[in-house]
Amino acid sequence: MLRDAVRSILRQEYLGRIEVIVVYDQIELDALTDLDVPDARQLRTISNTRKPGLAGGRNSGILAARHDLVAFCDDDDEWMPSKLGRQVDAWAMEPDARLVATGMRVQTSGPWHDRLPPARAEFADFLESRITEIHPSSFLLRKDDLLGELGLVDEDLPASYGEDYDLLLRVSRLGHVLSVMEPLVLIHWNRTSFFSGRWEAIVDGLSYLLQKHPEFTRTPIGTSRIEGQVAFALAALGRRRQARSWATSALRHNRGQLRAYAAYAISTGVLPASWLVRTVNRRGRGL
Repeated sequence: MLRDAVRSILRQEYLGRIEVIVVYDQIELDALTDLDVPDARQLRTISNTRKPGLAGGRNSGILAARHDLVAFCDDDDEWMPSKLGRQVDAWAMEPDARLVATGMRVQTSGPWHDRLPPARAEFADFLESRITEIHPSSFLLRKDDLLGELGLVDEDLPASYGEDYDLLLRVSRLGHVLSVMEPLVLIHWNRTSFFSGRWEAIVDGLSYLLQKHPEFTRTPIGTSRIEGQVAFALAALGRRRQARSWATSALRHNRGQLRAYAAYAISTGVLPASWLVRTVNRRGRGL
């Protein structure tokens, strides 16, 4: 899957130069010398020299990058051939955007699902919703922003959970997020997610985000969404009393928060958390 991800970037139709940096985190480097590297393309492999984990890995790549634009691609995803070119063209038409994303095609154990983001999203939109149609493997940013007023990926996030959401919140404080409304990234959900079953990391990461971004207090819907996710994770951990407390708070902010009801069901043994996660993932969505 890593080689498929790298090939998808090397084969972009974009006419400019592309440097692919593969960051290895706490494992031995594979130089990927078996891959063909076309003209105007460069492939480098490096180790994560910062805090172990996803955030440190991303930052190692950002700091090593030699060009003005930085894009992410997780090692189990792929870019469609026109992805980068369509983003660069869209940004040229709307240069005041601070991040350019695309839609995604989600490959599940069942059918594929195309999910398209809004053409424009701002800070208030991200407070209310994660807008999961904007996937980190579609992010395109300016390196100067990442090294300047935006800052690098937050390495203090517990287990790096929610690092992409935190980045979107910080980006949208500076300006809007522009999206190409086409499914230009292939997301593989037909395997176990890195965070699947890592409920403690989800609880800690989301709690951290609520504290880091006090603006959530302005949006009951957004607060309820995160509280419902925390409640669900706590219920999956078997911490029933805490789960019900978070679920109650979530429903106090928004009576329609379905994750809170799911947390109650899990905490009483009516539904297993793993079954519910698999069911939702098969529809190209997450909890």
